[in-house]
Amino acid sequence: MILRAGGVGLAVAFDPSGPPTLESPWPVSVFSGKIKAYLDRLGTAWVEGEITQWGVSGGNVYGKLRDLTEDVTVGFTIWSSVKAKLPDDLKQGDRVIALFKPNYWLKAGTLSMQVFEMRHVGLGDMLERLERLRRQLASEGLFDASRKKPLPFLPRCIGLVTGKDSDAEKDVLRNAQLRWPSVSFRVVHAAVQGDRVPREVSAAISALDADPEVDVIIVARGGGDFQNLLGFSDESVLRAAAACATPLVSAIGHEADRPLLDEVADLRASTPTDAAKRVVPDVSEELDRIDQARARLSLRVSAFVRHEIDRVEQLRSRPALAGSSWIVDSRAEDLTRYVARGTELLHRVLERAGNSTSELGARLRALSPQSTLDRGYAIVQGPSGGIVRRPSDAPPASSLTITLAEGTLTGRSEGEAPSSGRG
Repeated sequence: MILRAGGVGLAVAFDPSGPPTLESPWPVSVFSGKIKAYLDRLGTAWVEGEITQWGVSGGNVYGKLRDLTEDVTVGFTIWSSVKAKLPDDLKQGDRVIALFKPNYWLKAGTLSMQVFEMRHVGLGDMLERLERLRRQLASEGLFDASRKKPLPFLPRCIGLVTGKDSDAEKDVLRNAQLRWPSVSFRVVHAAVQGDRVPREVSAAISALDADPEVDVIIVARGGGDFQNLLGFSDESVLRAAAACATPLVSAIGHEADRPLLDEVADLRASTPTDAAKRVVPDVSEELDRIDQARARLSLRVSAFVRHEIDRVEQLRSRPALAGSSWIVDSRAEDLTRYVARGTELLHRVLERAGNSTSELGARLRALSPQSTLDRGYAIVQGPSGGIVRRPSDAPPASSLTITLAEGTLTGRSEGEAPSSGRG
């Protein structure tokens, strides 16, 4: 190798088979050749990831593949000859596996990843994982109809989780406001496709559930293919929906392959438009229902009143109510007999009571002290007022009170009188 500096040629020898040194460096071509040889020995490798960029230029595809969990991206190139053999539906956002081969371009010293094959991730594997998750959640009761919460008849505020400026957001807002103009919304935008779906949708559901003004939550997306909807079957989203105390409506809008969120949600709507119709009542329909109810109520009240009037007329036409004199006439004889019997019984009671009173009066008079006095006896009382029964009760010179049948006399005791014989 010859280097020239200031017109002076310096010869530096090197050995391609030996390691490069300060005295014996490798030329760029040798260094690049060794890199290319090393990369060529690596061969090909199958890589799994998500397509984040897919651009076609001159028949070739230039894109990027992103790791499913880490923030790592690698660029790739698909030549037109290889592209013709790949599936036509490959696009940005797809989850794929690709056969990569590192390709080092000597002239520019650039490294690229050439793709020889690319295919969607096996749907069988994904479906198997989803089926295992479905069985697990079903065994925990997350799909049971008994845990489904009813929707409020007229929600004051509706929480909406959807993509920013999406057709799903416009459909829900427009149709809900057409049905009930005064309805209010609290919209939280989240990713509805890609790896950010589980994290952002779960956070949006939790945020709206914590808002006391939100009466019902709608998770809306305008359909899509099976792989684009995988985020709505993620376990974190399903757990957030199951833990939500606010009624939740799933409006993913996909009939063929329903995400598991449809099973966990309290209500599944076929489209975002259907969700608006299921959550918000139509004001015109409700007014019609009120008018119909009022008409039915008026008819029933009128029929009831007419029925009762007829019953009253029937009752009034009966003989018992046609005239009142029959009651007195049918009972007049009984009434006369009862009056006579009562009078007779009353006279007997009064007569018996009068006889009893006379007997008691005679007995009372016979036992009365006045009766004794009337027969000529007198009652003598001593100075102390006591009855004098023997001479010793009235010593000589003591004052006496003598009660007669008519009046009272006073006197003085002269002592015991001499006894006179009785023959």
